[in-house]
Amino acid sequence: MVVDLFKCGENSKGDGGSQLRKRSDGGAVIDIHCHLGVPAAAALVDVQYQFTMPAVPGPSDLVTAEMMREVAPRLNGLELRLQDMDRLGIDVQVLSPNPGQYYYGAPVESGREAARLVNNTIAEAVARHPDRFAGLGTVPLQDCQAAIVEMRRCREELGLRGVEIGTNVRGEELSAPELVPFFRAAEDLGMMLFLHPMGFSEPRRLTNHLANIIGNPLDTTVALSHLIFSGALERHPGLKICAAHGGGYLPAYAGRMDHAYHHRSDCRLCITKPPSEYLANVYFDTLVYDRAQVDALINRWGAERLCMGSDYPFDMAEPDPVGFHDHLEDEVRNLILGGNAEQLLGKFHRSDK
Repeated sequence: MVVDLFKCGENSKGDGGSQLRKRSDGGAVIDIHCHLGVPAAAALVDVQYQFTMPAVPGPSDLVTAEMMREVAPRLNGLELRLQDMDRLGIDVQVLSPNPGQYYYGAPVESGREAARLVNNTIAEAVARHPDRFAGLGTVPLQDCQAAIVEMRRCREELGLRGVEIGTNVRGEELSAPELVPFFRAAEDLGMMLFLHPMGFSEPRRLTNHLANIIGNPLDTTVALSHLIFSGALERHPGLKICAAHGGGYLPAYAGRMDHAYHHRSDCRLCITKPPSEYLANVYFDTLVYDRAQVDALINRWGAERLCMGSDYPFDMAEPDPVGFHDHLEDEVRNLILGGNAEQLLGKFHRSDK
């Protein structure tokens, strides 16, 4: 049985209401990591290219399938979502696609049409509740030019504030030369890129949900490392990237790559500064489940680089995303609960409910 985290989240901190404490500066409380599913988009993509269960599902796959059935009304709809937001003290959700709907493996035409439908649906949700939602789109990264066209449409026609991207494209790294124009366009357009993995799927990691528990932060770690060492972040200093799940493992162990930079010539081929200096320009969400880890991120990278994220509505979501930050001083808390998201995405107006 999957626990209904949205019910237990009502009293997850023991006082029944800590999560409702707002920002002391009066700004909007913004959750930057929330997903919206679009089932209709799957019908546009050939079944072999969709994210599917293994032919012989294991215990973790069966639990995931049950969880997906239980969260479907929240993942694919708005009514229960809005109720949860009110209960959890969230003013604005930044809606991003269900990562299972990247469809990078699909033929370009169907991938482009699926992305357009996902983006249109997110834009419609924002239009229905402009004081409660903002939107991030998706783009068909299997074709760089098509991705740029759709990213531009997201911004100029749909009013979306960024795009969510995976950590690789059909196994190819984001640092691949063919994607250079995409990152240049994202920088020029001022679009925030929300870097969100789909996890590793090697057999060693399939039990006990390890494809997600270890795989998601590991995949982000690899992707960020390639973007740094390839020189992509040096070429595009204005690029706005927010990495999910606290940025993976890299923020906690950046000294190792700096050491390699100083002692190995192959780690200086495309960059002119220690790798951590590029990582310092990346934003991270605070979906790390442990307040000590949040404190470590603040101490190493600065509070101005962190945004509250919950991973709504999945079982790996933080059940009390606002209350999770109650131990922080007001100035730091205000930045993380919304101030930094406004720097990345633009201003939001808090809804007085």
